[in-house]
Amino acid sequence: MSNAFAALQEMMSCQNREIHTNEKEVTEKEVTLHLLPGEQLLCEASTVLKYVQEDSCQHGVYGRLVCTDFKIAFLGDDESALDNDETQFKNKVIGENDITLHCVDQIYGVFDEKKKTLFGQLKKYPEKLIIHCKDLRVFQFCLRYTKEEEVKRIVSGIIHHTQAPKLLKRLFLFSYATAAQNNTVTDPKNHTVMFDTLKDWCWELERTKGNMKYKAVSVNEGYKVCERLPAYFVVPTPLPEENVQRFQGHGIPIWCWSCHNGSALLKMSALPKEQDDGILQIQKSFLDGIYKTIHRPPYEIVKTEDLSSNFLSLQEIQTAYSKFKQLFLIDNSTEFWDTDIKWFSLLESSSWLDIIRRCLKKAIEITECMEAQNMNVLLLEENASDLCCLISSLVQLMMDPHCRTRIGFQSLIQKEWVMGGHCFLDRCNHLRQNDKEEVPVFLLFLDCVWQLVHQHPPAFEFTETYLTVLSDSLYIPIFSTFFFNSPHQKDTNMGREGQDTQSKPLNLLTVWDWSVQFEPKAQTLLKNPLYVEKPKLDKGQRKGMRFKHQRQLSLPLTQSKSSPKRGFFREETDHLIKNLLGKRISKLINSSDELQDNFREFYDSWHSKSTDYHGLLLPHIEGPELKVWAQRYLRWIPEAQILGGGQVATLSKLLEMMEEVQSLQEKIDERHHSQQAPQAEAPCLLRNSARLSSLFPFALLQRHSSKPVLPTSGWKALGDEDDLAKREDEFVDLGDV
Repeated sequence: MSNAFAALQEMMSCQNREIHTNEKEVTEKEVTLHLLPGEQLLCEASTVLKYVQEDSCQHGVYGRLVCTDFKIAFLGDDESALDNDETQFKNKVIGENDITLHCVDQIYGVFDEKKKTLFGQLKKYPEKLIIHCKDLRVFQFCLRYTKEEEVKRIVSGIIHHTQAPKLLKRLFLFSYATAAQNNTVTDPKNHTVMFDTLKDWCWELERTKGNMKYKAVSVNEGYKVCERLPAYFVVPTPLPEENVQRFQGHGIPIWCWSCHNGSALLKMSALPKEQDDGILQIQKSFLDGIYKTIHRPPYEIVKTEDLSSNFLSLQEIQTAYSKFKQLFLIDNSTEFWDTDIKWFSLLESSSWLDIIRRCLKKAIEITECMEAQNMNVLLLEENASDLCCLISSLVQLMMDPHCRTRIGFQSLIQKEWVMGGHCFLDRCNHLRQNDKEEVPVFLLFLDCVWQLVHQHPPAFEFTETYLTVLSDSLYIPIFSTFFFNSPHQKDTNMGREGQDTQSKPLNLLTVWDWSVQFEPKAQTLLKNPLYVEKPKLDKGQRKGMRFKHQRQLSLPLTQSKSSPKRGFFREETDHLIKNLLGKRISKLINSSDELQDNFREFYDSWHSKSTDYHGLLLPHIEGPELKVWAQRYLRWIPEAQILGGGQVATLSKLLEMMEEVQSLQEKIDERHHSQQAPQAEAPCLLRNSARLSSLFPFALLQRHSSKPVLPTSGWKALGDEDDLAKREDEFVDLGDV
């Protein structure tokens, strides 16, 4: 135990090496700046103090602050010593003290102890620079000991290169692709389906047994019909291809996924708004024909879900997240403990968890229609590229176990988000051209997925760490996945659709090649060791088996609703057409009471049974069941850590048991002289959980503030000063919120 304690002390002293501003003279050391292919240094400043997140004490590390056309980086004088820890979960592209320009959220300056937002041309330069990042890191740099000219250059450079509007072609993505043209190597183990060929769509149709009613079409090859749609997609078989061209892909039901019982999930973008009565009549006749094709009761029943007018607005999502993220952008320990008193009220007022609940509830309602009522569901949205992507992905994640594997999940994102035309460039505001377009729809999706992963860990092949690094990858501009608004925009800017045949098309990396960011040892943390593999059935078990979810047999039979469904086309078509033309209407099908009854019966029945991890999977959506995604949101806050505990401690113990079982199995195999291939080892990064905290794998043990500083107005409610002193070493597990 003494040796272990000594090792722990050594690690902590190494991690928290400090230089006090009043105690130690600055000594500059040259630290190498690592540049990616095509990356250029723009400006730098020396003798910058990077503060440690410490309560009211100005401790930190001296070094250089640099800005390139890819990132802001701090090069600490003792960085080489800090980098010797082999257990760190290191990203090969982004260092611990690196911030990509796209990851910068807000920049603040401190003038005479007052914090102000920095933008545009400055008349006076701050003595302290604070950078809030979109991955929720907070960096604080003291410029008091830096030369005045260097302060002007570095502050002006950072503001300009992170806030000024950019042209697409000026993104670092293209500089990197050009410079690394001959060095780009794809990972042969990456089997993600990209859905950029007709063959990929045909494969997906065959996998889901949707090829009986739907067909893959190439009518948009070369983006001749619509720049918003991918080159290839799937439509109902009876639909004439010339209909796709009629309104440039608007008003066309596009296939997303087929259920085992034959029901399907479709999406449709609304027709453009018109004032002319003649054009409106033409559009009405067109939609009449479309619905006669897909809605043929009693054989084909379509339920419409209008996500533009009967669900969340993008403004609601943006407003909620803007409030929510402020809970985690903590400048110092004092601020942490000040907000800790009103944590629950601030969390509730943000409405972020409520928005997650509404998204999961909507996905369950659609799942109930497809699974229990055997109805097709058509999702409607103005461009079918925001909430359609979100809800259709969640439905498939709940209904299709293939989407819960890592390759299946990546293929799902490619199909529904990348090829589905989600405007990543605008929604992430990569070009800084329009702040009003910035909405974290994809991050909301990942948070919804995390709720499922957290509630049903054995059902997913990937871990929460995988989801966290995927969210971080939104802001790394060497991958093309999240930096275009549509496949057409990507292809035209990559030279694949251009007129210049002399130049070779650029090859961009996809985010799915994880070897670019992580070494094999670190990648083990992306794979869930507790994932329950689908059992392989012998011939006797396969005989007479159908592709059905195990739960369907135990669900109560739903009474026939043939009467309202038969009347749907006659009575509701006019309202539906008005909706597609952009006019608000009431609910299209079923009363809210009837929908609520069906949902509750379906939801309660599923949760009353044992979980089949390779069948239908529904989340709990009651208030206490939805939690804050602790790893993503709290990982940079030392005060929120649980020493030697949290999720990592549980996982570490389980892996130890797995290793013990594996060792016993190997001994048995040796006795039988078996020459089996060695089994995959448990991640060695987890072997010694005593040195870790709940911030793992993004940080090891960090020193927490010595004593919470609470506002005096709240002392009476919390107890006197002596009580607080006794509890100064206690930690609040915010991960269980």
